[in-house]
Amino acid sequence: MTFREIEVFLAVVDAGSLSAASQRLNQPVSTTSRFLARLEDKLQTTLLRRTTRRLDLTDEGCSFLKDAREIINSIESAQERVLLRQGQPSGPLRVDAATPFVLHTLIPLLADYRRQYPLVDLILTSNEDFVDLLESRVDLALRIGEMKDSSLHSRLICRTRIRILASPQYIRDHGMPATVADLKQHTLLGFTRDSLNSWPLHNDDGDTLHIQPDIAASSGEVLRQLSLAGHGIICLADFMTGQDLASGNLVEILAQQNTGDTRPIQAVYYRQTALAARVSSFVDHLIQAIREQDWAIT
Repeated sequence: MTFREIEVFLAVVDAGSLSAASQRLNQPVSTTSRFLARLEDKLQTTLLRRTTRRLDLTDEGCSFLKDAREIINSIESAQERVLLRQGQPSGPLRVDAATPFVLHTLIPLLADYRRQYPLVDLILTSNEDFVDLLESRVDLALRIGEMKDSSLHSRLICRTRIRILASPQYIRDHGMPATVADLKQHTLLGFTRDSLNSWPLHNDDGDTLHIQPDIAASSGEVLRQLSLAGHGIICLADFMTGQDLASGNLVEILAQQNTGDTRPIQAVYYRQTALAARVSSFVDHLIQAIREQDWAIT
């Protein structure tokens, strides 16, 4: 087997199709197919079952997938160890975060990181839900909220306030809620994942208010845009709405009734793996840069 054959196999599995893998690898589909066929010939087995619509791993393919990932990780680690002797973190760094965090927090901070660590190749992915780090080949995930998986290790970057907000246009059209009970007369924007729809307010029974959204979306950025367009009231974190609040594009609602709840922003990785230099360099940079932001609570 060659490194390239294994790399192509993993790209096909991760992308879900030969065409998508070929685009990722910047090569013709025929080349991808040839590498995959060559690998299966050397292993004398079928790794992927091809249909007209999708590719499925065979039992042998599932078994080989784990070993293939370990081979690639070992090669990358060996390369990194050599370069670390020269004091240069390097190699691919796969970072996953929710789309709003990528847009509002990560992207503005990447230029300084790239200047400091030019040998680190960043690969950014966006997922609104939690992902399996190993299965998705993610080195580092950035998550907002408490962690429940004890197999994961985390470092706290900072905390962020969450506020109830609406656009001036919405307030002009529908009025400003004066009490929590008034929210029943308004259009509430929330998440498709129900666990994210607890707002930092108390209902009549004194419990945390859990809303049923009139319009739901999977992404906080979509909810932000809906609110900016005057479609309703949102509850989002300061890291993505701080500038909107400062500019007056969004105004805070029920500020006096807000319980002041915060959410942790954490860097997450597998506990059983050593924290590679490229991962720690990125996390250290984030902690220093983010804690200088006005919205960050340390």
